Amino acid sequence: MSFASWSIRNPIPSILLFILLTLAGLRGLQQLSIQSLPDLDLPSVIVKLSQPGAAPAQLETEVARKVEDSIATLSGLKHIRTSITDGSVQINVEFILEKKLSDALIETKDAVDRVRSDLPSSVLQPSISAVTVGGAPILTYAIASAKLDEEALSWLVDDTVGKILLGVAGVGRFERLGGVQREIQLEVDPVRLASLGVTATDVSRALKQVQQESSGGRGNLGLAEQSVRTLATVRQASELAALPVAIANGHEVRLDQIATVRDTVAERTQLAALDGKPLIGFNIYRAKGFDETRIAKEVEQALARLREADPSLSFTLISGSVAYSQEQYEGSMMMLYEGALLAVLVVWWFLRDWRATLVSASALPLSILPTFAVMHWLGFSMNMLTMLALAIVVGILVDDAIVEIENIARHVRMGKSIRQAAAEAVDEIALAVIATTLTLVVVFMPTALMSGVSGLFFRQFGWTAVVAVLASLLVARLLTPMLAAYLLTEGHHPAAVDGRLMPRYLKAVQWTLSHRKTTMLLSALFFIGACVLLPLIPGGFVPPADRGYTTVQLELPPGSSINDAGRVAEAARAVLQPLAGVEHVFTAVGSSQLVGGGVTRPGEQRKGALTMTLSAREQRPHQTQIEQAVRAALRDVPGARFSIGIGGPGEKMSLILSSDNAAALKASAQALERDLRTVGTLSSISSTASLERPEIAIRPDWQRAAELGVTAELIGETVRIATSGDFDAQLAKLNLDNRQLAIRVRIADAARQDLQVLANLRVRAGDRLVPLSSVAELSLASGSAQVDRYDRRRYVTVNAELGGMSLGEALAAAKTLPAVVNMPSGVKLIRTGDAEIMAELVGSFSMAMLTGLLCVFCVLVLLFKDFFQPLTILSAIPLSMGGAFIALLLTGGELNIPSMIGLIMLMGIVTKNSILLVEYALLAMREHGLSRHDALLDACHKRARPIVMTTVAMIAGMLPIALGWGADASFRQPMAVAVIGGLISSTLLSLLVVPVVFTYVDGARQSLVRRFGLKG
Repeated sequence: MSFASWSIRNPIPSILLFILLTLAGLRGLQQLSIQSLPDLDLPSVIVKLSQPGAAPAQLETEVARKVEDSIATLSGLKHIRTSITDGSVQINVEFILEKKLSDALIETKDAVDRVRSDLPSSVLQPSISAVTVGGAPILTYAIASAKLDEEALSWLVDDTVGKILLGVAGVGRFERLGGVQREIQLEVDPVRLASLGVTATDVSRALKQVQQESSGGRGNLGLAEQSVRTLATVRQASELAALPVAIANGHEVRLDQIATVRDTVAERTQLAALDGKPLIGFNIYRAKGFDETRIAKEVEQALARLREADPSLSFTLISGSVAYSQEQYEGSMMMLYEGALLAVLVVWWFLRDWRATLVSASALPLSILPTFAVMHWLGFSMNMLTMLALAIVVGILVDDAIVEIENIARHVRMGKSIRQAAAEAVDEIALAVIATTLTLVVVFMPTALMSGVSGLFFRQFGWTAVVAVLASLLVARLLTPMLAAYLLTEGHHPAAVDGRLMPRYLKAVQWTLSHRKTTMLLSALFFIGACVLLPLIPGGFVPPADRGYTTVQLELPPGSSINDAGRVAEAARAVLQPLAGVEHVFTAVGSSQLVGGGVTRPGEQRKGALTMTLSAREQRPHQTQIEQAVRAALRDVPGARFSIGIGGPGEKMSLILSSDNAAALKASAQALERDLRTVGTLSSISSTASLERPEIAIRPDWQRAAELGVTAELIGETVRIATSGDFDAQLAKLNLDNRQLAIRVRIADAARQDLQVLANLRVRAGDRLVPLSSVAELSLASGSAQVDRYDRRRYVTVNAELGGMSLGEALAAAKTLPAVVNMPSGVKLIRTGDAEIMAELVGSFSMAMLTGLLCVFCVLVLLFKDFFQPLTILSAIPLSMGGAFIALLLTGGELNIPSMIGLIMLMGIVTKNSILLVEYALLAMREHGLSRHDALLDACHKRARPIVMTTVAMIAGMLPIALGWGADASFRQPMAVAVIGGLISSTLLSLLVVPVVFTYVDGARQSLVRRFGLKG
């Protein structure tokens, strides 16, 4: 007894099973998190080392190389990427996917500890952490207060707002934008210091010894025990002026005799403004695995409570990815509903029976809802890829039910009762239904099992599609026969079912069977012609999305001040604000920058970003058009490099040049940068090759310094403390009720602008002071502003915005440039960013398609117990590929990741149609004794209608996606176009070509049987 027959006789277990699955699916849907894309759980560790004031070239030699060499010995290491800026080294250690993140973190810490003693003593304690925060900030807010000044508001953001929001589940990192930091500054007078025989270093270190609290000791007064504390701190900054400090020559001096005490703010390192008005903002980053929309709701609730507690505060949402993620989710759900409704309407149009339509339509929710339960169990989320998987299987889910209902109706027209017709018709079609479902499963399964980053990216897509298709098989074998047996009636199935097209179609089939060679030749010409058109389709990665906001990154020459960056940013904002579609412009200068993989780079005062919030999609041009207008407008803003885009896929091409020869590397990068400006629509081409920052070089006179007993370390320490203050950990602190303020000793800003003042700084030489100029030479020079290293070699990154050009075209053109062809042997070209991921994805998808094709063949061989007729079934695939290529070419599409998903999907869909034809033809030959010719005509007559029904249902399900209705459909649209084009061509041609292929394959099988005496 088959499952179908059992469910007809025992309906209650099947009904109960699907009630439970439906409830589990509804619960799973409530628990699924909403994200833009799946989290990529790459085992990556960040090592941060800091030596304030050290130049990048110095840090590369003394710090970075030693740590890299130690890390390079770790097992499972994939890449080491190092970024060295002024006083900071950041090493991103990437491991292979099989490496456990906890093991990677422990081993990296051990590797850094091994060389800790070899690093300079002034290097601060290293920070080693795993990458747990993914992507760009999900929310950016601006805060304003009617009663707080900038310093108080900055502290409120750091202390109160930050603590509250970090307490929200899912918030992984909080970052303030703009604002200032309060500190106590002692601006010493170099002349007074010299007259008293002390240096700024003496004052800073002496103040550290005086201004502190220390604990230790024990008292026993009054028969009780007391702890002992030494309290040597002042209560407020004004008391510091009269504080006597012991100096090196045995005397004491009051601080107001040598310095001006100011309770002020530290040097400004960040600027923020909204539409040109200064303010303070903050970024919120999502921890991996959490729902963006739920985080946004809880953050809004937390900010509302802050507003209630202090009505003077106001918060303004500036930008973020949450709105786009929510829009994509709602748009995808709407596409799901519209596609399902259209598929149901198609079923009704063909069947004209509301009972049969209801039975077929029930397969949709009953297949999708259990999928939600499995997705939750597997830890998936509702993201762009899982929603895409559900959208593409909408038309497929009703296929099995349509085929079964149509076959049941045919058996009813033979005079059988409904229950008999349901049992016999479903059993008759069982092999075809199982074959078609397993074919789809083995087509989607390789995408779920891909290796590398592409495997992490598409794992959720593949398994979601597989689970939904298997759920539809469960519905088709258990529920559809039972519902048909109890809901359908005999009176709704008239005997005459052939319309006007069926006789014409059968005549066409007879013509193709009579002219087999002509049919095969025309089919081959169609496929060859489509393949000839393939080079005309540009290759790409991911279509640029319309997210409702975009970012302009600006970079000034090294040595530029934060005020210079602020002026250029404001000039850029002034030309961008009036552009059509731009609603707000948020400016942030000096904030940290995302470099990919959840890794951020510390901010630099010469760099900034302008985030443009765009108007509602229906009220403005497409985002790509606005970005083109932005590029044109920024040509009139001098003094900075600009790049446009939020860093998402499909925006830029990044190429890395790597070499140990710094001169050859710089020359090659400059040549490549120059040549890329001649390629297509590439724009904003820049590299990190020529970034030189101005320096004041101090070169000791070794002979004179040795005579006076002055060391290079002492010179460097004296100059550092005098110009910028001591290391933060060495500074004296002023204790307030809720925080500590650093007390920084240094010379005034005006003194740092005069090279002569620096030359006259005193350096301690034994028991006396000598001018710096007497033991060293001061001059203006230049040095590297930034050093980047890739796998322990220096590298230069060359970036170019695509500007509408496909990534494949840009890469192909770059390979032919003279700078690449004639590149020195010591310089290596490495594709990175989108180019690296695209190469990996294309390779993985190609392998997945080949694997899927082989698996389909194996499944068909097992089910049909024949090695020959599966070849007939697979003959429809080339016909579908030709239609997909033509559709992409006509619509101006690219052969990118979405369209390749469509091609993989086509492999499964088109084999369904061939299976229906071939399976019935074999049935007619084997059980009804028909000749091959008559069996094929009978199969075409019986199966053409369900094939057309399922095809039209699938096209109807895809139509809203192909038309781009609702939310931004830039990612889904190429896939739908490829599928619809392939479905149209494969259906029209396979109904005529597959019978001809069947005759050739069956003839070859019979010939082999006769020749080798095998059993037919």
